[in-house]
Amino acid sequence: MAAQLSEQFSESPISFDDFITAIPEFSEHRYELHRGRVIETPKPRGQHSKVAGFINGELFLEIRRLQLPYFIPRDCIVRSAEAESGYEPDLIVLDEPALSDEPRWESGSILTLGKSIKLIVEVVSTNWQTDYSLKLTDYESLGIAEYWIVDYAAFGGRRFIGNPKQPTVTVCSLIDGEYELQAFQGSSQIRSSLFPELSLTAEQVLAG
Repeated sequence: MAAQLSEQFSESPISFDDFITAIPEFSEHRYELHRGRVIETPKPRGQHSKVAGFINGELFLEIRRLQLPYFIPRDCIVRSAEAESGYEPDLIVLDEPALSDEPRWESGSILTLGKSIKLIVEVVSTNWQTDYSLKLTDYESLGIAEYWIVDYAAFGGRRFIGNPKQPTVTVCSLIDGEYELQAFQGSSQIRSSLFPELSLTAEQVLAG
């Protein structure tokens, strides 16, 4: 089914609504829409899954400690209407009160407004260009306040993670409509404008 789906839409771009209709509800793969093209990626496994799970747990504890009106959903799709794209992040923190303005949240867990999203975390895989370029551009355009790129295996390009390459957590903070990037490695403590009291080093996050 997975292979058939990617082949079915390999010839020409499709709309976001056609994409939502076509993707199976239960699958061993994840599907995203990149500039009208259906992209099939395996669900997180191994270290990727461990790192994502660790971040989820730490942020959940911080949200609960501070009694913030945020939560981390199990699944959702972030729509970039301008780019005809739809992404399923590894982790996303939502502003619960803001969801009342999301027209497709209840029916399909679809997010269209940057104000609903406090933070997105993507754990980098071999298709690293998507996280460092495509998604960064679209998340910035949507006005998403903070975006973490967690590159535990140093997949990314040298211009992002240094030469020689080093495992890196890149925190992108939205300032005056543009992302400012800060790279954290080793024992450097991660600085987050959303969670300023969070006490985590890059190596803790990257180890999972």
